[in-house]
Amino acid sequence: MLIIPAIDLRAGRCVRLTQGRKDTAKVYEDDPVEIARTFEAAGAQMLHVVDLDGAFSESNSRNRQVLRKIVQAIRIPVQFGGGLRLVEDVSEVIDLGVARVVIGTLAVESPDTIKTLLRRFGAEQIAVGIDAKEGRVMTSGWEKEELVSALDFALQIASLGVARIIYTDVARDGMLTGPNVEVTCAIARASGLKVTASGGVASLEDIERLATVDCGIDSVIVGKALYENRFTIQEAVEVTVRRVI
Repeated sequence: MLIIPAIDLRAGRCVRLTQGRKDTAKVYEDDPVEIARTFEAAGAQMLHVVDLDGAFSESNSRNRQVLRKIVQAIRIPVQFGGGLRLVEDVSEVIDLGVARVVIGTLAVESPDTIKTLLRRFGAEQIAVGIDAKEGRVMTSGWEKEELVSALDFALQIASLGVARIIYTDVARDGMLTGPNVEVTCAIARASGLKVTASGGVASLEDIERLATVDCGIDSVIVGKALYENRFTIQEAVEVTVRRVI
């Protein structure tokens, strides 16, 4: 089980939202680059960076500058998503050194573009983010509800050749109420995809539960719990190591 700390960028600063609502942004750090270095030093093997301004279709030039600095400052791979609406956007961040991009809204609106991205960059560099609320896919910074269910959408993108999804339960994100393990597992089993769980992780018990289930979940994104000092990256990694032993 890979523990992936998250850095969400809003106007170049590190923030966390509650249930994805942009009016709930809480600033945790003015220097996201230093946070990235801290996570790496603590034992993180991958970093998840989200451009919230891009996701909300707002000006995001500061966030792109910060992303460049983060990639240059650390050695671990960076997974990045938010506001990637064109093939050129994806190409740009991969050129910056991003190891994996996460496509959300674009995957819903243009499956053919996902095929193009897979052909051009390969399944290891292209993941699809499925953000869901009450079973329905949410897009455009979680502000638009789509007609397709999360499960049906997972099956659709699996047929395109996508290898990995990041599944986020919007209602739990930033709430520290625990991840939706049951639904995440159901989607993993039905689709056969590799799944990164996201949203709601609050404790080491949550990490242990995700590490215990055998359904295709191989990684978890952790955000607010780390910033609120619920546990450390090292403690989370130790939990997963104990499960392996």
